[in-house]
Amino acid sequence: MKQIVINPSVCHGKPTIKGTRIMVANVLGLLAGGYTISQIKEYYPELSLDAIQESIQYAINVLQDEEILEA
Repeated sequence: MKQIVINPSVCHGKPTIKGTRIMVANVLGLLAGGYTISQIKEYYPELSLDAIQESIQYAINVLQDEEILEA
């Protein structure tokens, strides 16, 4: 991933878009809220299509590695 970075001194170490303080969770939240990629790019003009797509891929990667424990 070229666009997603984790830096403990930026946004409490949450994954962000490189060169910004925009958290991946914010991008995913907008998508979940029904925003289109075009609308997200209007809201955050500094985001590229690649950065938005990598945010989605980051979430997929995290979920693929998630381990489900039975209660």
